[in-house]
Amino acid sequence: MSVFVYHIPLPDGVHEIVLPCLDGHTVYIDNQLSYEAQIEAYRHAIKHIKNRDFEKPDVQEIEADAHEI
Repeated sequence: MSVFVYHIPLPDGVHEIVLPCLDGHTVYIDNQLSYEAQIEAYRHAIKHIKNRDFEKPDVQEIEADAHEI
């Protein structure tokens, strides 16, 4: 699995964006977050990738599952 990570400014409340690409996935992380919050955003993104969430139709269910402890 290839994961390409970029740190860029994102809108308020958006910590990361994950997009599938030909070689794996691209993760955009908000560069205004603290280091710890950036690590958590990356872990959240990886969880979506590992769970194959891009193949699921219900975004609300995906996020609910991703935020379970």
